[in-house]
Amino acid sequence: MSDLEVRQLRYFVAVAEELHFGRAAERLGMAQPPLSRAIREMERHLGVQLFVRTTRRVALTPAGEVLLRDARTALDAVTAAARRARNAGRTAPGLRVALKADYDAGMLPEIIETYRRDEASLPVEVLLGSRGDQIPALRDGRADVAMLPEPFDDRGLDTEALLTEPRRVALAAADPLAARSALRLADLAGWTLPGGSPADRGPAPEREPPADAPRYDLAQLFNLVELGRLVWFLPASLARRHPRPGIAYRKVEDLGPSTLLLAWPQDARSPAVAAFVRAALEVAARNPVLTEEEAASPVRW
Repeated sequence: MSDLEVRQLRYFVAVAEELHFGRAAERLGMAQPPLSRAIREMERHLGVQLFVRTTRRVALTPAGEVLLRDARTALDAVTAAARRARNAGRTAPGLRVALKADYDAGMLPEIIETYRRDEASLPVEVLLGSRGDQIPALRDGRADVAMLPEPFDDRGLDTEALLTEPRRVALAAADPLAARSALRLADLAGWTLPGGSPADRGPAPEREPPADAPRYDLAQLFNLVELGRLVWFLPASLARRHPRPGIAYRKVEDLGPSTLLLAWPQDARSPAVAAFVRAALEVAARNPVLTEEEAASPVRW
């Protein structure tokens, strides 16, 4: 039996995600009958049924659910391989580092300066994104390495912890909770985090938001907190660098610390990536962890 083709996997994933042959065909830019025939051919090829079809709905079978998970991984790998090959084949290849703005504990400039002294270094391109952008960028080849806080889906990735520090909750200074020096997660019942999850459940994993979910930059997040629209958990180092009159940063007794990690694909064999990891670990070793007292004190410029 021959292997599945990339084209077949793309067809299958479109139908599996849309659960509607018409929408999947439109998404793929093709007519519905050839798509239906291609899926039936896949099922004959594999000897299993991938979809349950009725006049009212399309649903994945258990075999289809397994294939969807692995097909997404395979398609990401194919896309990533092409992007990395193009990057390596450029006249001036570089190292692409993905992170959310300011989620580097202030270490990135020093890391880049240390990295540049390594003979394996390449020019650095910093890819700033929103929450949840970093892991997809690693998986599909847009980035070579990422800096981001736990928790996140680390399947297929190698990681190194750089820094662990206290977290704070950012809330409107006018909110009654701001009058207290410390809170507990239960006190945040009824509030939501930027990704929409309940604040009293703690931080949500870093994952790619739905396509229709709002994506906020730092300025937008600060404005929304000041207006009392949401609360936000952030590393103490980030809170210290952004004192604002309209925002109160408070300790949450049962909120765990924030750990900043470096992540890169497990199959990476790039000397440039290895050099960046070495530089990041070297710089992290020189940067002490904030104590609770230091975290409670804003930076004075």
